[in-house]
Amino acid sequence: MQKRTLGKTGLEVTEICLGTMTWGEQNSEQEAFEQLDLATAAGINFIDTAEMYPVPPRAETQGLTETFLGNWLARRGRRDDLVIASKVAGPGNGLGYLRNGPRLTRDHIRKACEDSLRRLQTDYIDLYQVHWPDRNTNFFGKLGYVHKADEQMTPIEETLGALDELVKEGKVRHVGLSNETAWGTMEYLRLAREKGWPRVASIQNPYNLLNRSFEVGLAEIAHREDVGLLAYSPLAFGTLSGKYLDGQRPPAGRLTLFERFSRYTREQGDAAVRAYVELARAHNLSPVHLALAYVTGRSFVTSNIIGATTMTQLRENLESATVTLSDEVLTEIEAIHARYTYPCP
Repeated sequence: MQKRTLGKTGLEVTEICLGTMTWGEQNSEQEAFEQLDLATAAGINFIDTAEMYPVPPRAETQGLTETFLGNWLARRGRRDDLVIASKVAGPGNGLGYLRNGPRLTRDHIRKACEDSLRRLQTDYIDLYQVHWPDRNTNFFGKLGYVHKADEQMTPIEETLGALDELVKEGKVRHVGLSNETAWGTMEYLRLAREKGWPRVASIQNPYNLLNRSFEVGLAEIAHREDVGLLAYSPLAFGTLSGKYLDGQRPPAGRLTLFERFSRYTREQGDAAVRAYVELARAHNLSPVHLALAYVTGRSFVTSNIIGATTMTQLRENLESATVTLSDEVLTEIEAIHARYTYPCP
């Protein structure tokens, strides 16, 4: 498993990161342990979680994912071998049960971090990320930005100032962003530079063959500012495996269980998925390997966050690290992208 440097931190993380958001909803603690054992045996040293997990979020399950990971770390004694990333939730998204509605204020961030540390059974979080912005902007597939002059928002200065305190106290080693825009990323970088506060090391945004919007604006920032992408949803909720084509709904599939996950099931998305699946099969590739290897191979990607609900899926995902796409396949991918450009933003 190859490693890449996380921003300007000097920290080396594997090019594949194990995502955890199904643990506590679709996966039991025993299954989470099995996934962690397999992934770390394959060489993965990077694990990503969040205070709001599992997904879909519910008051009854909130925090279980971090708890499962913390129990595994305590039992296996592997904390110092791994890079653990977690996130503090922003406002909205039906999370009124979490601190009476999470915000990115100083008090909320401190409480969230301390609760995550307790669940993870650790003294520090290697990468602490802002899960989504505390302002009106475009994320989670939203298009058509409309400015609201009277919006209630937490200033980025307060958010980064709070993270600076946690870094100075040793509770957090490095900070990152998630679901952020180009403006927001540059604002965090500006404040870090001017105030001597922690510099964001990464940005965790969606990136896959159906949604390459990161390439517009943010990819340049990733390169020029050393704020690499931690790509989530590289299989577009599993659609790029082809298992949902022609209206198929496998019994245990996420899109079967949870109707809210409709982002990648649009008509244009289905047509693009079909094209990519056919391309993979024409070159004797697994559609999963095609999709994952493409993401991992992008120069602005620091790590590709994979997730799975079965061990068979996880093994196939891990195997993608050994796949290098040929120039011919890459050219054909661009031809498909030209026909179906951002079908599922």
